[in-house]
Amino acid sequence: MALRQAAEAALVGDVPVGAVVTDGDGQIIGMGMNQRVANNDPLAHAEIEALRSAAENRGSWRLDDATLVVTLEPCPMCAGAALQARIRRIVFGTPDPKAGACGSLYNLPADPRLPYPEIEVVGGVDAKRAAELLGSFFETRR
Repeated sequence: MALRQAAEAALVGDVPVGAVVTDGDGQIIGMGMNQRVANNDPLAHAEIEALRSAAENRGSWRLDDATLVVTLEPCPMCAGAALQARIRRIVFGTPDPKAGACGSLYNLPADPRLPYPEIEVVGGVDAKRAAELLGSFFETRR
C-alpha cells in the first residue's frame, strides 16, 4: 500500500514516497504520500500525512502500538514526528544516504539523549521496488 501511495505522489509531480500507519493488529489506520508540491507545504511529507491521518482516525495523537511503513527512510523531521507520536516500529524500503534519520545518516529512533522510548527500525523491506520508483522519477527530471 505504501508503494501505491508513492506512485500516486509521482503522478502529481512530487517525489514518490508513500507511507501507511498500521495498528497493533496490522490494520491500516492512516495513509499518506508526499504532497509538498500539490499543497505548497514543505511539511507535507508522506510520513507526516500518514501520522496525521492515523491520529485523526484514532482520535488520539498517541500511536503507541502503531507501525509506520514508508518507502524511503524517514528524514529527521519525519523520524522526529514518529518519536512524538510514540510510534512503536518504523519499517522502510530503501535507505536514504543523503537525509536518512533511521540509521543511514542519523539514528534518531535510537538516540538515548532523547526523552522518548526507542523505536524499533526495520529497513530494506521491498527496497528494490522502492528504489526503482525513486530512480525512475529522478531519471525523468534530469
